[in-house]
Amino acid sequence: MLNLHHLRLFRAVARDGTLTGAARGLNLSQSAVSTQIKTLEAALGHALFERRGRGLVLTEAGRIALDHAEAIFRTADDLTATLRETRAARRPLRVGALATLSRNFQIEFLRPLIQRPDVEVILRSGPQSALLSGLEALSLDVVLTNLAPARDAASAYLVQRLDAQPVSLIGTPARLAHAPDTLERMLATMPLILPTPETALRAAFDALIARLGIAPQIAAEADDMAMLRLLAREDAGLAVIPPIVVRDELGSGLLAEAMRLSDMEETFYAVTLQRRFPNPLVAELLGAAPQPSRGSPT
Repeated sequence: MLNLHHLRLFRAVARDGTLTGAARGLNLSQSAVSTQIKTLEAALGHALFERRGRGLVLTEAGRIALDHAEAIFRTADDLTATLRETRAARRPLRVGALATLSRNFQIEFLRPLIQRPDVEVILRSGPQSALLSGLEALSLDVVLTNLAPARDAASAYLVQRLDAQPVSLIGTPARLAHAPDTLERMLATMPLILPTPETALRAAFDALIARLGIAPQIAAEADDMAMLRLLAREDAGLAVIPPIVVRDELGSGLLAEAMRLSDMEETFYAVTLQRRFPNPLVAELLGAAPQPSRGSPT
């Protein structure tokens, strides 16, 4: 039988990462804590920790057990605080998103779970390497990115193509009122706001202007979609950007679409890990995600 005492000791070890430190904080002997953890593992039928060096790290089953333990303790705290209110435990979904990824796209992806009373969405952003490390450490359930990670026979990554958004030249109506009427002249004569060279979007744009034989006037560069949006709003030039990033500005008339770059698109991916106990919320989101108009999931 599970009890709060077993779970409390388990949570203490998970937080500290060592039996010695957890036992000291609980004012118990290390052997007593170890025995109780083994009893909990036997009751659940799975190892909850694995030893790495001098410390302990959660197994996949341990990560799931910790999620449930935290939910149980939150519910117990609610019960203690008031007998008049009963709150259902929320299931956590940990989402990592590339720091430069469109916020509008992230919201669209998460919309099926937003305002769900049984779900707690935890969002973290950062560089791709850190997000993939979090995925491997089971601290993230899914990573959203526009950079498909390298995959080989030994890779445990599962990469699903979610969507492919068109890319356009976007600017203020005042600037576009004086814009040339052809793409070539627009790219050659108008100041441009571009993604930085290390991005996939910039690589596609550089290939386009090389093919057209154009030397562009670069007014600004940024590796963050939010900054590209703000620079376009400040009328620094025409931004090379997916319209979804500036959807609200286009709707209000603050910005306008000058021309679509037909040979360019930004592709969005969901990266997960092959897991014995996958978070079922991820499957719900991937099942609800719109299918891309071209190509197929990888």
